[in-house]
Amino acid sequence: MSDPKVTLENSCEAAPALGAAPESNEAERTKSTAESSAGFYAHISRLSTTAVSRLSDCCHGGSKMAVLAYSRGKREINQYFNIENAKLLALVAVFLLLIFHSVSRNYGGGDTCERLLSSGRLLGENAWQPYGCMMHRYKSNEAKSCLSEKHIAFIGDSRIRQLFYSYVNIINFEVKEGGMKHENIAFEDGSASLKVDFLWHTEVNSSMKESLTSWTLEGTSLKPDMIVLGAATWSIKLHNGSTEALNQYKTNLTSMAQLLEKLAEHGEVIWVLQDPVLEDLLRDDRKMITNQQIDLYNEAALSILNSINSVSKAKVQILRASRLAAEQTIGKSLDGLHLPKSTRDISAMVLMNYFCNKILKPIDGSCCLPRPPSTLIQKLTACFFILSISGYLLVNFICRNNHRENKLPKDIESGEEKKPSIAISSVAGLKVPFKSVCKLGLIMAYFYFCDRADIFMKEQKFYTHASFFIPLIFILVLGFFYNENSKEAKFLNREQTDEWKGWMQLVILIYHISGASAFIPVYMHVRVLVAAYLFQTGYGHFSFFWLKGDFGLHRVCQVLFRLNFLVVVLCLVMDRAYQFYYFVPLVTFWFAVIYGTMAMWPQILQKKASGNALWNLGLLLKLFFLLSCIFLLNYSQGAFENIFSCWPISKLFELQGSVHEWWFRWKLDRFAVFHGMLFAFLYLVLQKCQVLPEGKGEPLFSHRISDFLLFISVVSFLTYSIWASTCKNKTECNTLHPYVSVVQILAFILIRNIPGYARSVYSSFFAWFGKISLELFICQYHIWLAADTKGILVLIPGNPVLNIIISTFIFVCVAHEISQITNELAQIAIPKDGSALLKRLLGGAGFLVVVLLLSAQESKL
Repeated sequence: MSDPKVTLENSCEAAPALGAAPESNEAERTKSTAESSAGFYAHISRLSTTAVSRLSDCCHGGSKMAVLAYSRGKREINQYFNIENAKLLALVAVFLLLIFHSVSRNYGGGDTCERLLSSGRLLGENAWQPYGCMMHRYKSNEAKSCLSEKHIAFIGDSRIRQLFYSYVNIINFEVKEGGMKHENIAFEDGSASLKVDFLWHTEVNSSMKESLTSWTLEGTSLKPDMIVLGAATWSIKLHNGSTEALNQYKTNLTSMAQLLEKLAEHGEVIWVLQDPVLEDLLRDDRKMITNQQIDLYNEAALSILNSINSVSKAKVQILRASRLAAEQTIGKSLDGLHLPKSTRDISAMVLMNYFCNKILKPIDGSCCLPRPPSTLIQKLTACFFILSISGYLLVNFICRNNHRENKLPKDIESGEEKKPSIAISSVAGLKVPFKSVCKLGLIMAYFYFCDRADIFMKEQKFYTHASFFIPLIFILVLGFFYNENSKEAKFLNREQTDEWKGWMQLVILIYHISGASAFIPVYMHVRVLVAAYLFQTGYGHFSFFWLKGDFGLHRVCQVLFRLNFLVVVLCLVMDRAYQFYYFVPLVTFWFAVIYGTMAMWPQILQKKASGNALWNLGLLLKLFFLLSCIFLLNYSQGAFENIFSCWPISKLFELQGSVHEWWFRWKLDRFAVFHGMLFAFLYLVLQKCQVLPEGKGEPLFSHRISDFLLFISVVSFLTYSIWASTCKNKTECNTLHPYVSVVQILAFILIRNIPGYARSVYSSFFAWFGKISLELFICQYHIWLAADTKGILVLIPGNPVLNIIISTFIFVCVAHEISQITNELAQIAIPKDGSALLKRLLGGAGFLVVVLLLSAQESKL
């Protein structure tokens, strides 16, 4: 099951500051967007100014002059150090990286297949990382599917025999090494009609040549689809490392070269370089097998095979990765000659990836994976963006010409300034949407280059405690350092909810890139963060409807547009199902549920409940009805699947033709939104009754009650953490998670809000990221992570730390720019005028129908 990936709606959909309704008019939202654009750097500037002011109060003379100079220098720096200049720098970096990777790809030599076989490094004890690409870990059923009706042959000595067994164990893990050592071995799987043979040939001699010759004869039907061979240690052993034996080895291999070339025309031929030995552990009759001798034989094989490959179209591949892995693990060898099982398994998995990735095309196996062909929808989307860029250039050209013509200041006869014509004004009005779509098109091109085109490298994740906890501690310290006074001290005020979303999103980003789902305690705590986002969804939308009572079409369309715009574009550009970005469908679904619950008859709002307290009971009955529906769906998986498998709803919730992923995601946090709605209702009722003092510095309750609730909250928070840390099985813990996650969520809320001083401050660093949490979540799929979140994008090869810094910088800049583009287009696409809005909705519905029809047509082909 895929890892949890989470976010919350755009900043406009965050949980509102209670006591004040969430902003609803466009002017306020535009202002909020502008503040977000420069907010992070402005926060830093204000903090620096505050520190300087305090310092100047206690300094005199020269110290004051120094402080004044520092303050002036700081202002000059902040003039250039802003988000817009950061985006410009990111654009330049992307351009340079595209040039670098394109040149190195075309002129640096070596594709991902060659890098898979020839380079890499060991991650931990048994995880191999090829240079710049990802290896898929094949399971038995996948291996059988790939090798169905295939014939694989291994030729060599005891070390090749061990490689043969490791390869067979991928197909059938029950096969054990046994039988006579110095003989041929055959393995067959009748269910897949596949055959894997091992031929015992200890030297490169006439015997090995005869076996190869038999496969080149005309009429032979048993030609292997892949041949893996190599030998040298027996030649060194039998001839005591003599020079004559090395020369004979060269002669024999040269005579076999044409056979290998001919066999490579039919299938894959892979020569395995000799692995190093641990000389101190070798038996006396093997002491002549030294690493110096092995290097001489490897150099001879490389020289001969490379000379063949330079003039032949069908190349004999060379497996160097086995030797590289052995150099790091030979110390674990029991006899100094044969490799530990973990190293042999790595070599076998490299061979399986080399052969099968081209056939099965696993998304997390980018080595030897051909670039997927573009679909018709992708081509049409590219044409749309190209036309939009052309349209923007044309509109910009017209506007500039008109601007020059309108420089004549006044009409000669009247002396008044000329007004632009209606045609000119309408053309100028197109500039903003064209510019936004143009920028979006360039950003989508970067998405495509990162995760669909074969330009940038990708590497697999590998979890260590340090890779998760060190960045986590660094981010938390940074967040605590940048803190400011809140504009208001209300319970769960806007700044606090932005902060909450921000630090949760950053934690989850670290969780994803470090592969921390492998560590169950971290996984369970991140599951709470997922539930907390959904809790905020219920809390925020319920509060808005309860306080405002705005159930209009304009409001609904705005929310849906802001939630889904980027995902819909990515579905078209990246050729992925809507459900693939699972959290957006999840939040969209729950918004519809909240809207339906609050809008259905009778509509119960705070104004109505204030006049008659019995309406509060009516709302509780509504919430109880919602809870009953959740329980009903939870205990009726068949009914759930039947509902969401109906066309066209199925197109929103199916992934690879099944709604199972949607069922898993929905079920895992099915109560979180209900908890958020219920909590918001109880709090708003208490607030209306003026039970909770919310002044700056004031605790929510009396000191005795506050201390008691804080104690209970801390104990509850730690109790959940202890329970999560003892989890041994994800399935069992996920079963309890929906019922217990609310404990830690409520504990955190009370700890954060009961003390008055805690409500009066917030982290501006976390709040800045909280305002673009939706974009951060979605963008990470393709331009920070890679292979649809299975791996890590590599922009700077060979330097993991610098790569993370550069890719993160570009990733955050892109997310912020997309947030601005979405806000700009939302104001254009969702007009307030009812008739215009209905026309846009009809146009949008027609567009979606066309996309669905094209998608259905392509799936049939």
